[in-house]
Amino acid sequence: MLTPNVASDASSLVATAIAQAFGLFAAVFIAADVSGGHVNPAVTFAFAIGGHIAVPSAIFYWASQLLGSTLACLVIHFISAGQAVPTTSIAVEMTGFGAAILEGVITFMLVYTVHVAGDPRACGRKGLAATAMGALVVGVVTGACVLAAGSLTGASMNPARSFGPAVVSGNFKNQAVYWVGPMIGAAVAALVHQNLVFPSAPDRCRTSRGTGAWKQWWCNLSASSFVTSC
Repeated sequence: MLTPNVASDASSLVATAIAQAFGLFAAVFIAADVSGGHVNPAVTFAFAIGGHIAVPSAIFYWASQLLGSTLACLVIHFISAGQAVPTTSIAVEMTGFGAAILEGVITFMLVYTVHVAGDPRACGRKGLAATAMGALVVGVVTGACVLAAGSLTGASMNPARSFGPAVVSGNFKNQAVYWVGPMIGAAVAALVHQNLVFPSAPDRCRTSRGTGAWKQWWCNLSASSFVTSC
């Protein structure tokens, strides 16, 4: 979790970016074949907007993500002998509107990467190694966004990541920034990928796809209409 003091220190910012990159890589890779490894309500929202996950399922995903974040922060609170859990905050020179826009931009980058990395229509994507590579790319992009925006908004990109600390600390200041911005950015990313970049394209690699963990990841991730059958 980036705080103003941590985000203003270059070495701490780099360390946080690396930690988040590998942490997200591990989380996505581990959960990919079980739930799709959404981890993030904005990712789930993007697939709901695109019609690739049913709304009831999305609601359960959101509830699980928010609950997981809150429980994790409670654990941190207790094992740190009651120390305050730091919350995501914006830099003093940022307005709430500007921070929401920045969060939307970096969330767009993250969610668009999720769509591209997990889309089975590209050639040669199958097997456990491909799933690992997709998860790694998502992690690397997250780390890059932390480096770019961490000192300004904390680079949340994930409403659950900001919600849990807010609940445990009782500090909901600027929570709207970490919901409105990421949700809009995620929705735009989904619509751009689905309707502009890769609009219901025919199967370009019928002989090279159809099996393997990569396709299964996409099926789990989105119950996608991009794939004729999973």
